[in-house]
Amino acid sequence: MKIAIHNAEGSFSERWIPYCESHSIDYKLVNCYGTDIMQQLSDCDALMWHFNHKGPRESKFAKQLLFAVQKTGKKVFPNYDTVWHFDDKVAQKYLLEGVNAPLAPAYVFYSKKDANQWAASTDFPKVFKLRNGAGSDNVKLVRSLTEAKHLINKSFGKGFKQYDAWANLKERVRKYRKGKTSLWNVTKGVARIFHTTEYDRVTGKEMGYVYFQKFIPQNDYDIRVCVVGDKAFAIKRMVRENDFRASGSGTILYDKKYFDDETIKMAFDVSEKLNDQCMAYDFVFADGKPLIVEISYGFAKEGYDDCVGYWDRDMTWHEGKFNPYGWMVNDVVNSINSK
Repeated sequence: MKIAIHNAEGSFSERWIPYCESHSIDYKLVNCYGTDIMQQLSDCDALMWHFNHKGPRESKFAKQLLFAVQKTGKKVFPNYDTVWHFDDKVAQKYLLEGVNAPLAPAYVFYSKKDANQWAASTDFPKVFKLRNGAGSDNVKLVRSLTEAKHLINKSFGKGFKQYDAWANLKERVRKYRKGKTSLWNVTKGVARIFHTTEYDRVTGKEMGYVYFQKFIPQNDYDIRVCVVGDKAFAIKRMVRENDFRASGSGTILYDKKYFDDETIKMAFDVSEKLNDQCMAYDFVFADGKPLIVEISYGFAKEGYDDCVGYWDRDMTWHEGKFNPYGWMVNDVVNSINSK
């Protein structure tokens, strides 16, 4: 048995490789960008690749490669059920509605007429989102019909850039004032106003649809629950100052007292319906009941290193440090052995 791993800076591979080495699991480093990748995998039983949703190259083919490898009978992480809807909020709306998951109500329209008719009949505020983006990228609070019509006109007009340079600069300044980034990083944000990212150039503009989600008030935080196989862990993310968005804020709480059993169990139940390998669920609360706003198979490793324990599928709490990236490797190994 041999696992192929695509090694990339900042990805899960930085934890997978040491785990394989410390547990004597045979692995091989491969280059998923190579035209001969299928030949590279010829002596392997599985491929593990944590790809970046903002990568200009992998955004073009990562899912297709993983699905092709899975079709050959090899195991992959992430597999189809885990990743087909990754970084696509519209796909997630359909999926979560289809399995009767507790999704914060979402609305998508593919014509300007339909969108305007809906906007004229609904109340505000609503949350506007592009289908792509993480860390609160491409997310705006729409406070009035006038604002909604402006966004609708732009959606069915010139469209939206994938990279919002001004919003990104504002976020860099916020983090600089809190001592969470450098002045040099702020300077790079200024430069981005004149020279956009490669991802923005490659992917082009978002247009031809509009997506809104119900705004759930009185939430000064969200709860992110990550389910990996039959285990789960969670963090509490506080919203930015004078903002409504928690994702990417960088203000995280870890103590078990912040998490209720209903939310954890709900994440387990939805993962069972989706049959996924790994999923992070972002929850807000309406009248005390958890509602999902987004899901993602990937997450930034460092934000979870201070978690104080995890739950198993029986809702038993296990206090202490743990290695969810090792769980991912073990799940792949077990799936190979059970073929």
